[in-house]
Amino acid sequence: MSDPQTDKPDELAGTEQPFVQHLMELRDRMIRVVIAIGIAAGILAIWPGPAVLFDLLAAPLVDTLPKGASLIATSVISPFLVPLKILLMAAFMLALPVVLYQVWAFVAPGLYTHEKKLVMPLVVSSTLLFFVGVAFCYFFVFGQVFKFIQGFAPKSIVAAPDIEAYLGFVLSMFLAFGMAFEVPIAVVVLARMNIVSIEKLKSFRGYFIVLAFVIAAIVTPPDVVSQLALAIPMCILYEVGIWAAQLFIRHTQAPDDAEAAKS
Repeated sequence: MSDPQTDKPDELAGTEQPFVQHLMELRDRMIRVVIAIGIAAGILAIWPGPAVLFDLLAAPLVDTLPKGASLIATSVISPFLVPLKILLMAAFMLALPVVLYQVWAFVAPGLYTHEKKLVMPLVVSSTLLFFVGVAFCYFFVFGQVFKFIQGFAPKSIVAAPDIEAYLGFVLSMFLAFGMAFEVPIAVVVLARMNIVSIEKLKSFRGYFIVLAFVIAAIVTPPDVVSQLALAIPMCILYEVGIWAAQLFIRHTQAPDDAEAAKS
């Protein structure tokens, strides 16, 4: 007697590829990623240029420095390397949609139809959330944090931050806020993969608030402004993630699961 579950055709039947072919496809897609970043870097190098990009990145700090103060370079090659690093960082962010598309195109053949419905929205939303986190950090957090820090500086101190130290600070803050804004994606993935149920996520709400403030205290400077600016959005995004998880689970169920849920 045949089993109706085993008699159903496999969506992935015939899509298996040899290991060498997978490596060749991975190589081709990595080349496309490098080309996309190179084109973005070439465009940014022509306009607006590495120096202008650095000035834009340094603007929130420069605006809070005392009159006549400026950033300094303590290394001979820093005036060349730092703008170049900023150019590459901006090029990668500009080419990020292409990078994520190549990742999606590489893994898509190995996914079922209901899984593809989940992955593509997550790729797009995670990209947008990361950009929103970086923009929130640049346009709001930096100005408030630098004003707070300069307000505590003694009058006898002349502020002259090093550009390499500033670049490291900016990158760590961008990464912290960009990753913090990915909280809804993490919640959706945990719930959709049945690692944590929606009910447990709701009951964990109070613990997450404490965890958010602990993380903010660790990854941000020791000031109240930046810690609140990171912890509060994380708590709000956790609630957004719970709502999104319920929506995703409803619309990305496997066919068998959907039929069972209806019955």
